[in-house]
Amino acid sequence: MNFTEETALFDCAGDTLLGILARPESPSDIGVVVIVGGPQYRAGSHRQFVLLSRSLAAAGFSVLRFDYRGMGDSEGEQRDFERVSDDVGAGIGALKAHVPKVKKIILWGLCDGASAALLYCRETQDARVTGLCLLNPWVRSEASLAKTQVKHYYTQRLMQKNFWLKLLSGKVALTALSGFAQRVRVSVSTGREPTPAVIPFQVRMAKGWKSFSGEILLILSGADYTAKEFLEHAEADSDWASFQSRRGLKRHDLAGVDHTFSNATARKLVEDLTLNWLAFPSVQHLIADQASRSP
Repeated sequence: MNFTEETALFDCAGDTLLGILARPESPSDIGVVVIVGGPQYRAGSHRQFVLLSRSLAAAGFSVLRFDYRGMGDSEGEQRDFERVSDDVGAGIGALKAHVPKVKKIILWGLCDGASAALLYCRETQDARVTGLCLLNPWVRSEASLAKTQVKHYYTQRLMQKNFWLKLLSGKVALTALSGFAQRVRVSVSTGREPTPAVIPFQVRMAKGWKSFSGEILLILSGADYTAKEFLEHAEADSDWASFQSRRGLKRHDLAGVDHTFSNATARKLVEDLTLNWLAFPSVQHLIADQASRSP
């Protein structure tokens, strides 16, 4: 399907944000807002968001990718993923305003963009959002990183003959052994700090996951510490109990794929998984059903 790309300027708390809208000639009533992850702008790593938007638009889905306040070409003070809910809400409003046919919104986010999507749902309970596509969600803490390193790096090193040969020959420095011991100590800690004034973002993400009533597509990279940390944390933490058994969850684990899906094969796989999920009958039915209950 033919589509156009155009600049979309919109307001967020008095600052002007800039986005790029991919608009199909005959748009679906489902639109996608791409939430940028990390300190980057709307193009994404390896122009991933550009290519994703074009692929989805060619299939009939309107897509908005935009810069948060303080990033790229948008005005305002720079902020991290825990403080972009207003930006996300403004992006949703802009997509619906530019493409009036769009009635239902999918939030698509990689890394802390996925985390921001869950935080947005928890904070706003926005009925316009009917689906989430989450890739390698960010839940990092010192304890989660240590557990992941001990399980997926140090344990493998201890099983390698080369490691023991270096150890016996004195080629493994004492600082390396000390670092391993420190990682083990941190990994077996509870990972919980004394009760803070603000609820940790990992807990708020879990609440967003559990309270969201729409469909979720979860894509996890097999060669990525961030994805492994998410699984380690979600499988062990009580706030995420039974997260894999939620209604409406579709999960894909991509073996050998890195964090940003950096090669053409991995990128195309993500595009196809997203498109197939959007076209799946159960997703279409639930989205339509949820939208009918929206005020």
